[in-house]
Parts: sequence; structure tokens; C-alpha cells
Amino acid sequence: MDDEPIPVTRAVQGGTAKLLPDIDHEGGWLLTVDGAPQSYVDLRDPTYLEFEYARRIAHVLDLAAPPEQALDVVHLGGGALTLPRYVSATRPGSRQRVADTDEALLAFVEEYLPLEPGAGISVAAQDARAFLDASPAASADVVIADVYGGAHVPAHLTTVTYAQAVRRVLREDGVCVVNVADAAPFRFAGSQVATFRTAFEHMCLVAEPSVLRGRRFGNIVLVGSHEPFPVDALARRTASDIFPARVEHGAGLARLTGGAAPVQDGDAAPSPEPPDGAFTIG
Repeated sequence: MDDEPIPVTRAVQGGTAKLLPDIDHEGGWLLTVDGAPQSYVDLRDPTYLEFEYARRIAHVLDLAAPPEQALDVVHLGGGALTLPRYVSATRPGSRQRVADTDEALLAFVEEYLPLEPGAGISVAAQDARAFLDASPAASADVVIADVYGGAHVPAHLTTVTYAQAVRRVLREDGVCVVNVADAAPFRFAGSQVATFRTAFEHMCLVAEPSVLRGRRFGNIVLVGSHEPFPVDALARRTASDIFPARVEHGAGLARLTGGAAPVQDGDAAPSPEPPDGAFTIG
């Protein structure tokens, strides 16, 4: 790349992708698709996370195992590979697999934001459900699902059979992390909590307080595990973050999402339409 980075554009499966250099943060790049922000990458410091939801997932990753312990991580949804880069930087020796259906987008990112040699990250242009079905059982410590077709989570990635497929790939002490977007009364997020409860005994969610209070549409990070997850430590980390968030579990989670039913394949629908301007930029 030139000394002075310039925006680049490419047609991809999901629309028009742009990589925009951050003029206020050297080494920073924003990936958008049809104007919607998808990922932010700092090529100089992969531990710098600009997006709030990515920071919350990173807190979960930090607590998934002792510091610097290598992990086997499956990423469903690739974007600009922000979180795989984070894991590679914070847990050297980790083995990571990424699945994303948009082959042109993956190639675009690889060309302009290449991975460090020896990063231990393999990328496949494949549907998330098919990728899970082809993966060995008990082969991952963490599965991160951040899959969007445009502005929506695809319907086939919202169901009980999908949650069970995630559970099959995880080890007994593994952790599942799912990024969804919703607003009060949280019908979609509630249905996803109920759905993943069929596969995981322990569930919590992390979101900005204004989202939880019903003031706006936003990202909600769901965390599922078969063994207890350190929710108190997660709550402390997210509360003290520069973008403070709240953790809900137990009775609080039930109040937010109570009454929702697990999603069966025949009833599946995509995630809700974001309101105009919720995630787009000019």
C-alpha cells in the first residue's frame, strides 16, 4: 500500500464493499458493505477494538481460558477478521478457522488487510451451517457466531438444530458467543436465548444499558456454555470498559427474554430489520 492510504472499493456477494482508512488513527481501517459498518481493524495493533460489540466478545474470549493459553476457535462470519487477529495477538499458537459465504469479500480483505505470517488462521468460503456440519465433534474451545446477510442474521442460523450443531463442535468446557441485534421487547433476542438454552445449560447476555432499557436498537452478545462461565468477572470487565455494558443472567435474563420459545426449523425467520440509520454511515 502507499504511504498515504486511500479508500478502496470492490463489488462482493453482499453488495459494495469499501475499506476506508481511519484518518484519526494510523493503521486503522473500516470495512463497510453497502454503507453498513462491518469491521474495524488496526493493522499495527490487533488488540485495539473500535466496535463496542467486538470489545464485549473480546472480554468473553479473555475469560474463556487462562491468559495467553492457546485456543481452538471457530468464527462463523469473517468480515475483516478482526477477532481472529485479536485471538492471534493475545493467545499465540491458537488455531482458528473462519467460515464466510462471501468469497469475494474474503479475497478483498486478504488483499488489502493481509494476515500476519504464521497467524494460525484458515479461512473458508462456506456457509456457517455447512461448515459446522463438516467440522469434527468436540474440536473447538470457542465458537463465535457473527453472521449477517446484509442487515439480517439468516433464518437458518437461528434454530434449535443450528444451536445443537454449535454445541456438537464445542468441547465440554467450550463457550459459544453469538452477536445479534434487537430492541425492546427483545422478541428476537429472547427467541435466541431460548433456542441456545436447548444446547447450553448456562446463558447470559451483554449489551449497552440504553439498549437494555429499550431506548435504542443495538447489538446484544449472547454467551452460552455447558459449564458455568465467570459472569461476575465478565460483568466487572464490561462495566469498566470505555463503552460500559451490562451483563444479564439468571432472573434478570429471564425478565428480559421470558416467554420466548425456541425456534424450530419450520418457524425460522431472519433477525429484525434495523431502523433507518441504526448501523449505516455516509
